[in-house]
Amino acid sequence: MKPQIGAIIGTVILMCFATTSAKALNIHKIVSNKGIVAWFVADKSVPLVAMSFGFRGVGSATDPDGREGLAQMVSLLLDEGAGAQTSQEYQNAVEDIAARMSFDVGRDHFMGRLRTLRSTRKKAFGLLRLALTRPRFDLAPVNRIRSQILASLRRQAEKPEQILMKVWAETVFKGHPYAKPKTGTKETVSAITRADLRSYVSHSFTRERLVVGVVGDISEFELKKRLDQVFGDLPARGTSLVVPETVATVTGRTIVVRKPIPQSVMVFGHKGLKRDDPDWYAAALVTRIFGGGNLNSRLYEEIREKRGLAYSVYAYLNPMQHSALLVGGVATQNARAIESLGLIRAEWKKMGEYGVTQTELDDAKSYLNGVFPLRFGSSLAIADLLVGMQISKLGRNYISIRPSLISSVTLQMANRVARQLYKARDITVVIVGDPQKFQKSP
Repeated sequence: MKPQIGAIIGTVILMCFATTSAKALNIHKIVSNKGIVAWFVADKSVPLVAMSFGFRGVGSATDPDGREGLAQMVSLLLDEGAGAQTSQEYQNAVEDIAARMSFDVGRDHFMGRLRTLRSTRKKAFGLLRLALTRPRFDLAPVNRIRSQILASLRRQAEKPEQILMKVWAETVFKGHPYAKPKTGTKETVSAITRADLRSYVSHSFTRERLVVGVVGDISEFELKKRLDQVFGDLPARGTSLVVPETVATVTGRTIVVRKPIPQSVMVFGHKGLKRDDPDWYAAALVTRIFGGGNLNSRLYEEIREKRGLAYSVYAYLNPMQHSALLVGGVATQNARAIESLGLIRAEWKKMGEYGVTQTELDDAKSYLNGVFPLRFGSSLAIADLLVGMQISKLGRNYISIRPSLISSVTLQMANRVARQLYKARDITVVIVGDPQKFQKSP
């Protein structure tokens, strides 16, 4: 980035942090002439435009068998040349206007982001259009990115955290596309061809899958033109990709992968609740009390504060498009790993049997309502939120009604959900390390 432009955009971002979070969001639904829908928040306080977008249902779970890692590889190659511009030419063009463009993929969705100064918005949107509609996938950058992925896979192969999540996914989602590794394997990444990359783009980047959120200094009239400019030439529909619904396998087992490392790292959990479940807000409050990121959770109190067994311990709800988990994790000394796991199981059982107190519930409500405005810290963060709201089908009034949805959870509701959700006997555990005095589950 050119130093003077970098300083300007850095100052603009800081201004945006200070201004957007302080005011209520007025979300407009914009429909372009070609039918592209976007949720839009106008903000003329700073000369920035931020766009977040996603293509639903085309994440790593839909990678073809034998081509696992395909979506991830596409995400790394879209800015490596597009249209008439080679990789270096394209990246120089983005850099010259101080734009920021990125792509990523999760299990369920392919995501993209663009941030640009208002003065260079036309060029920035044009470059994004090229990346989505005319990516080059030239041999040299494809081979370079492939080599980087393979090198990363070799490094990750011995990392405890990577081993942990691989075994966990293969255990709780055995035989389901969610068990596929997002970054693929040495064999599958090596097998991906340029034709595979082009096929993914042509069949996955479609208008029917598209979700868009925009925040910034741009008129509704111009935004409609830019939406058509970027997305209007995408195919209306693509190949039907079906990922079946699944429930996390309940085994109650503890699986140990022995590694000669100082600490045992573990993940534990069982099935959870999807985002559209009527009990979502009660479950979110209960799980915040049990193992949320704040320093007052029960797991934090029992594992770290009282006994110093770990620096961090947590649990959270993980809703996906086709399944849901209640999952947690901890890293602790090998000699005390089984003690830690026993305490976690005991707290899990206690939550399922006795639920929460009114004081805990009131504190959790205050926390969740108080921390939410921090998500408005930048224009791009708000654009991400707009996309997430659409994917979760929350409605444009979600931000205004969210506090009441949380506040309306009663103690009776919370404890009913705790009893239904927290099943200590169902917990599946994966440990990577050398836990001492471990007895295999029957």
